[in-house]
Amino acid sequence: MTHSPADTIAFIGLGVMGYPMAKNLRAGLGADKLLLICDVNSDALSKFQAEVQAAGHGPVEVVPNSFHAAEKASTIITMLPDSSAVKAVYLDPHTGILAGATSQPTPSPKLLMECGTIEADTIASVASAVHSPSTPQLTFVDAPVSGGPMGAQAATLTFMVGASSPSTFPLVKSLLSHMGSPSGIFLCGPVGAGTAFKIINNYLSAITSLAASEALNIGVKAGLDPKLLTEVINASGGQCWVTSKSNPVPGVQEGVPSSRGYEGGFRIELCAKVLRMGSRLAESVGARTVLDGPTLGAFEEAMGDERYKGKDARVVYKWLNESGAGR
Repeated sequence: MTHSPADTIAFIGLGVMGYPMAKNLRAGLGADKLLLICDVNSDALSKFQAEVQAAGHGPVEVVPNSFHAAEKASTIITMLPDSSAVKAVYLDPHTGILAGATSQPTPSPKLLMECGTIEADTIASVASAVHSPSTPQLTFVDAPVSGGPMGAQAATLTFMVGASSPSTFPLVKSLLSHMGSPSGIFLCGPVGAGTAFKIINNYLSAITSLAASEALNIGVKAGLDPKLLTEVINASGGQCWVTSKSNPVPGVQEGVPSSRGYEGGFRIELCAKVLRMGSRLAESVGARTVLDGPTLGAFEEAMGDERYKGKDARVVYKWLNESGAGR
């Protein structure tokens, strides 16, 4: 069966987050739609095709690069790890999305959407390249996600969308609803606003990860029951997402990274990265900060130790618990 660009969607980036996001997208699209996938990891592509075929969700095809994805699809969703990858995937003159989207003699309208947490200046530069006077048929939106690997697998992610034309949002939301909760998909403002919202959210999440870990470690060192302490905190003014949804103390909550050796969550290295992004955003807008420096220092010390390196960011609790007072 031949699919038109209007019935074809491409997903680029099958990493820890992108893989389950693309699977949920494929499951929700309907069998009449074609999903194109692209990634540098050939094993991930093969595994994805096999799993989708076994589930019977609909057709999937592998494309060799983002040029071919943009050439064949009307919508291209990317979930990329960093700024260098975004610039390469979108702007490479030979293999990039922009080149592919403008390769036809009569270019058709296309929606381009980046869902990773990327530096704000990179998002701005890609948006500027895409939204040029010569490419009125192209629309670029940033739609970074919150919810981590567990949210990606459960299709409960929150999306923070930046779209310069509000009329684009209904289509964007209809696509993202396959990967997240419809009530958790927000139009935050023009392109770049979604990224700013996400960076600020991550800034707060990183700091509360350390703050909650410190508080609970005080309780554990004092001989208190961490489950009861968590229950009291969550019914009181200290409640936060870390204490209620991803408690850092092993055994307090089931199914969270701390209860499986701090594996399968938001790696501490990534948490440190997004905290730095928040610090840079604050500096760029002239906002004074106090807590980012000490928090980043704690993360850097923890992830420099082989016992905690590569683990979920809430491993800072274990680092605190196993460290001597005054360190």
